[in-house]
Amino acid sequence: MTYITRFGRQICPSVLLRLLSAAALVFSLAAGSAAAQDMDRGEIEKIVREYLLQNPEIVAEALTELDRKEKEAAETARLQALSDSADVLFDSSRQVVLGNPEGSMTLVEFFDYNCGYCKRAHSDMARLIEQYPDLKVVLKEFPVLGQGSVEAAQVAIAVNTLAPEKYAEFHEALLLGRSQANRASAIAAATATGIAEDDLLAAMETDEAGQTIEEVYSIANRLGLTGTPSYVVGNEVVMGAVGFDQLREKLDAVQNCGETTC
Repeated sequence: MTYITRFGRQICPSVLLRLLSAAALVFSLAAGSAAAQDMDRGEIEKIVREYLLQNPEIVAEALTELDRKEKEAAETARLQALSDSADVLFDSSRQVVLGNPEGSMTLVEFFDYNCGYCKRAHSDMARLIEQYPDLKVVLKEFPVLGQGSVEAAQVAIAVNTLAPEKYAEFHEALLLGRSQANRASAIAAATATGIAEDDLLAAMETDEAGQTIEEVYSIANRLGLTGTPSYVVGNEVVMGAVGFDQLREKLDAVQNCGETTC
């Protein structure tokens, strides 16, 4: 998509057109004189264009207000989605839990085995689990980086089905491995934990993997997630590898105030 740079920011032409059309409508509604009523659309738009050229700051103000309203609406929708999806988000029978399964604080991570940022964020998660004995970490398989990622997720789900106590070992080996995550590398990581390959392949033939991935895709769509890693901490969706310090601040706030901001 082509963008026009104005006022130190990029403006989508369609947004600018909406603003111009809206301004034209305001002028047409506000003009009560007979002369104004006799004007055609082209004349009104010409007046609007000339006015905006003389007062360009109005466009910047309108775009700022548009951004604010869109972000506010998106946040409202996200909070509603968090509430509506709470059971499957925090307590799905298909999810993986690390840390303290009975912990009073929960952090949810959506990840992809081929995500470089997820690999770097793994140490953040390990430090958080160590620092907060009361932290429950929920992992959501969210393969968004191609077929290899989907295959790796399918193997991971089979591991969790067969031997959940071995999932953490498998997860770290595959996530931090140097090769691309796919069916072959995931099976190798799984069998290295002692799981028989025949059992693994049999578990992968069930519908569990597809249903688990579809469940996560559905949650992610409702929350507006588009990449990995993404987190849910308390009542907040956090997108991107924000790092240990930011996640710790939010957990401290949840611990002390019940929300991610005090």
